[in-house]
Amino acid sequence: MNLGLIDWTIVAFIALLMFGGVQISKRHMQGVADFLAAGRSAGRYILSLSSGVAALGAITIVSQLEMNYEAGFTQTWWGFTMGLVMLVLTVSGWVNYRFRQTRALTLSQFLEARYSRGFRVFAGLIAFAAGLVNFGIFPSVGARFFIHFCGLPLSFDVLGITIGTYPALMACLLGIALYFVYSGGQVAIIISDFIQGVFVNLVFVLLLLYVLVGLDWQHMAEAMAMAPEQASKINPFKTSHMEDFNLGYFLIGVFGVIYGAMSWQGTQGYNASATSAHEAKMGGVLGTWRGLGQSTALLLVPIVAFMVMHHGAYEGIRSVVDGKLAALEPGAIESQLRVPLVLVELLPAGLLGAFAAVMLAAFVSTHDTYLHSWGSILVQDVILPFRRKKEPLKPKTHLLLLRLSIFAVAVFIYFFSLWFRPSEYIAMFFAITGAIFAGGSGAVIIGGLYWKRGTTAAAWTAMITGSSVAVGGIVIRQFNPDFPVNGQQFWMLSMFGSSILYVLVSLLGPRKVFDLDRLLHRGKWALPDETKIERANPSRGWRVFGMGREFSRRDRALYLLTYAWTLLWGAIFGVGTIINLSRDVSDAEWMAFWKVYIGLYAVVSASVLVWFTVGGLGDLKRMFARLGASRRDVLDDGIVRQEDRQ
Repeated sequence: MNLGLIDWTIVAFIALLMFGGVQISKRHMQGVADFLAAGRSAGRYILSLSSGVAALGAITIVSQLEMNYEAGFTQTWWGFTMGLVMLVLTVSGWVNYRFRQTRALTLSQFLEARYSRGFRVFAGLIAFAAGLVNFGIFPSVGARFFIHFCGLPLSFDVLGITIGTYPALMACLLGIALYFVYSGGQVAIIISDFIQGVFVNLVFVLLLLYVLVGLDWQHMAEAMAMAPEQASKINPFKTSHMEDFNLGYFLIGVFGVIYGAMSWQGTQGYNASATSAHEAKMGGVLGTWRGLGQSTALLLVPIVAFMVMHHGAYEGIRSVVDGKLAALEPGAIESQLRVPLVLVELLPAGLLGAFAAVMLAAFVSTHDTYLHSWGSILVQDVILPFRRKKEPLKPKTHLLLLRLSIFAVAVFIYFFSLWFRPSEYIAMFFAITGAIFAGGSGAVIIGGLYWKRGTTAAAWTAMITGSSVAVGGIVIRQFNPDFPVNGQQFWMLSMFGSSILYVLVSLLGPRKVFDLDRLLHRGKWALPDETKIERANPSRGWRVFGMGREFSRRDRALYLLTYAWTLLWGAIFGVGTIINLSRDVSDAEWMAFWKVYIGLYAVVSASVLVWFTVGGLGDLKRMFARLGASRRDVLDDGIVRQEDRQ
């Protein structure tokens, strides 16, 4: 085995903490709304930390390691513009704020209230199918990582019967995630994910410090300089020959972030878990800070792996890793495991176990969240709408149905992982499978929340178009991996086609105007307990920066700090771009910049770790108090009833 006693001790300790958090949650889960949305009791810090690690996942870590090994530093430069985009989206509450105002427990509940029951069922089926296919490879990627990173045998004997480690480990890991979901639904998920989020951020900070202090930066610069001139891993202005993870890939991603806000429903339980729309908005703003250590560590670690695999000073480690890679299936699986196998040979005891514990936490956090999401969507958005005119389900029966659906999802992804063989980068697979739903849903969500003229016919047209393009892309790529249009580009085609058709069909249809105020509980439909008014008449200056009546002094300070941080890097991007367009900037100059960037992010990430841990513990205490004092409404079960419709 690759892990020693101290490493396994760390893994076991984190596992016990996770199980402890789930045990605490059991007594707080008392109804359907608790199971689906934690009783809408989560504050900003716990939302930011928990949803962040839930969206991360073991497979996402492997994907980021794989992608940044190929791209190096270059995508990070263009990502500075993404920071500006994300700032505008978060401070404006783009999509998220209005969705929380609807008080819908799932996205498709909103789609029924906005469009029709038939469209809710159709959209729920598309979301469920897309989620299952996308989720289907999660267990396999995680299990392969643990087998090769921990050095587990490929099989073992039980009572004279030889059992493969791969299927057995997948079953064990899925069983842990199922136990978490069954124990307390979204309440258990949030609590366990919070514990995991704190630990994951701590380890990422330690990894950054280890790389900066313990490894030779000059070796890194020399290795990165070996890349072809127009496929640079240092200079973002010299990447024209990079095939997949280039500027075009990034620009499609930027548009996708705007267009597809809240489209992907893998973490849909978090969308409805905030105490109010304002807390959901503030949790999004905090995400700007929470992700600093994570993104920087997942950038630097694969670059270190590239250094090891290409610099002569690490010949011994490279030969060991090459030997292990030669025994793997060539192509996608080899690409996924390259960086983890380098880390096995490079990281010291303790840090090796800490990284294994991070992967365990990330695996469980994503799987329990996704199992909860896709299982809930099948029940809430496909099955229950047909009971709209009947008596509501008893909470006990409703919860049983949710648990059975979640179990069925677990069984499906287990066998899908055993069968499916990846043919391209994980990031490309994510893009094209996500587009089955997100390709059309972006137009439907944005149009439904912001445009009174959007029609049901337009929603059907957009969703069918987006899913058709994406499914066609999956079939083509599966039979012809060398097809010139990759997964990211198919996603782009689905987004543009759906948007254009949504607008055209709405404009050409009947001139019906939808009452958004009723849907969003505004004006005479307002719910006074939802939003706390801090200032009756904030100045125009505050309102210009997106800070309204519900903003406290701390809220405004956080907004201004976030503005300053993001605009700083936007200014650096602008100045740097001008310099690079006016003269040739050497690789040495770029590496000096990247070293300062990494060092600054490491320091800020350490501060954020303390800040968020303290804030999250306070939120956790208040969350327990809210759940203890809350009076459950049996009709708060995600069903759109006649009195809720226009």
